[in-house]
Amino acid sequence: MKPLINTVKTIVGLILIIIGLIGGLIPIFQGWVFGVPGLMLLGSVFPPVKRWTRKMIVKARRKVKG
Repeated sequence: MKPLINTVKTIVGLILIIIGLIGGLIPIFQGWVFGVPGLMLLGSVFPPVKRWTRKMIVKARRKVKG
């Protein structure tokens, strides 16, 4: 059952990221709304993606703090 769940998470995550990328090209459409959940889903299946997103979060927090 776990391989099936991981496969579904991967497919849905990729679809969300693709929608997010398309949304980034269209000015009216907010792509990050789909891209972030897509990365979260992929991060739950692939540890390298999770590490990468955590690094980006830390980097963003440092920029905000100044």
